[in-house]
Amino acid sequence: MSADRATEITAWRQTEIVLTGTRDHANPYTDVDVWAEFTHESGRVLRRPAFWDGGRTWRIRFASPEPAGRWTWRSGASDGDPGLAGRTGTLTVRPADADTDADTDADASAGAGADGNPFHRHGFWQMSPGGRSLVHADGTPALLVGDTAWALPWRATAEQTAHYAADRRAKGFNAALLMSVQPDMDARGPRDRTADEGFDVGFEDLPTGHVNVLNPAYFQYLDRLTGILRDHGIVPVLQPLFHGFGWKGLRTAGPVVPPQEYARYCRYLVARYGAAPVVYLVGADGEGGEPQIAAGGAEVGRWDAYGQPCGIHYRPHSANRAHQGEPWLHFQWCQTGHMGGHVQERVADMWRNTPAKAVANGEPTYEDPGADRATGWWQGHEAWSNLCAGGTMGVVYGAASLWQWRLHPAESGHTEFFLAKDAGWREALDFEGSRYVGLVGRILDGLPLTDMRPDWCASLAPRGLSVPGVLYVCYAEEGGPLRGIAPDVPLPYRVVDPRTGETVREGVRADAADWVPDEGGAPRVYICHDPDRS
Repeated sequence: MSADRATEITAWRQTEIVLTGTRDHANPYTDVDVWAEFTHESGRVLRRPAFWDGGRTWRIRFASPEPAGRWTWRSGASDGDPGLAGRTGTLTVRPADADTDADTDADASAGAGADGNPFHRHGFWQMSPGGRSLVHADGTPALLVGDTAWALPWRATAEQTAHYAADRRAKGFNAALLMSVQPDMDARGPRDRTADEGFDVGFEDLPTGHVNVLNPAYFQYLDRLTGILRDHGIVPVLQPLFHGFGWKGLRTAGPVVPPQEYARYCRYLVARYGAAPVVYLVGADGEGGEPQIAAGGAEVGRWDAYGQPCGIHYRPHSANRAHQGEPWLHFQWCQTGHMGGHVQERVADMWRNTPAKAVANGEPTYEDPGADRATGWWQGHEAWSNLCAGGTMGVVYGAASLWQWRLHPAESGHTEFFLAKDAGWREALDFEGSRYVGLVGRILDGLPLTDMRPDWCASLAPRGLSVPGVLYVCYAEEGGPLRGIAPDVPLPYRVVDPRTGETVREGVRADAADWVPDEGGAPRVYICHDPDRS
């Protein structure tokens, strides 16, 4: 869409405004700031940053959080370029069920044509009123079910991404953790996504510890990849620059890049990807106090007009509570390491930190990293245990050889400790454990999960979550009768096999003192919920 014209849009669907500068700049990415203010007829004002996309082209992406009405917008630019500053236009929000044939190319790349897209019906993800879980903008409960495809942005092709996204969507995943650019300063290889040890490059100067020389073609291709993910209902969880191991452990740029450069890149990600569903992971695999994280988080908070989730993912040996009181911080994700141990106490410890933030285990042990560790049902038990310990933002899974996007089982150049034997990324897609983690969201879909909390008192079961008086969810690894149920637990129940998602028993207890029956001997999830009390 060009500036200075009226356009029809649909709520919560990305539209794009193209601005063309009148003069050249030595480095437009670092030298010029461009933005636009959008004013709704109700008086609501949203500010969106623009991003440079090569040559003299700048783009502003916007999605209306209002279901109807008229927006007017006006652009600004730090250098006063008349092609970038002072441009105006109007956007009229049409009904969501209107003919979508007029959707822009930017809409299509962001998944606007996907049938039944919950983000079009309910709005982007935000944090719940209590800060413990995800909700859509209209309050509809949500649960993140994430996969770690860290290297997809700079290794995968569009065809590969479509194959990956279809598999993960079919299994129940709705998010993918992504390193937005290859982070290792000393990594070397051909600039070819199809060649062994090859990768594409987002910043030409990253090997020197800087991110000032941006490659627009890289991000144009990343637009395609994230669009494919969103078309399949998978939200990109974008991490700017890793602070820990990275791809091959070859000196990550995250702790080296100057904080102001890190912040500028965070603003760029908000500009380019923030008018569609996204999660911002401003720190990853560090201890949390790195100055880049504070600078990047503050910049996301300054420029994200939609309040989409923003948080930190920690290394295994960390306190996991940096910046706990900052308003830009919405969630804290621990990492329990790669040794195959269940360490739910880390999640429980994080849940107790104040002020309240959402919690999850963002990186349990990868499935099958060369030693048959964490395989099969280990992953399902881990997911349900983390959730019930307080990880109420959601669950995350990872497969060895997939997170590196190892091209094929014989590709060399990767750290053996993190590789699955005889597996590239395609083979790793089929690891058994992914099915169990994906089922978590399917089993809990449609329930009033908002701000559910760990509950050790509602029954004699070892692990439970509740929304008092409304919902009780319990996981027992060996099943058996659910006994000692508290009086306020709803009487209707379902007993689910979490390995298949099948409801094996359901009914209504006649009395609050009655047990929920189960013969035992297999994992069970008990769901006590009365829709009339929601």
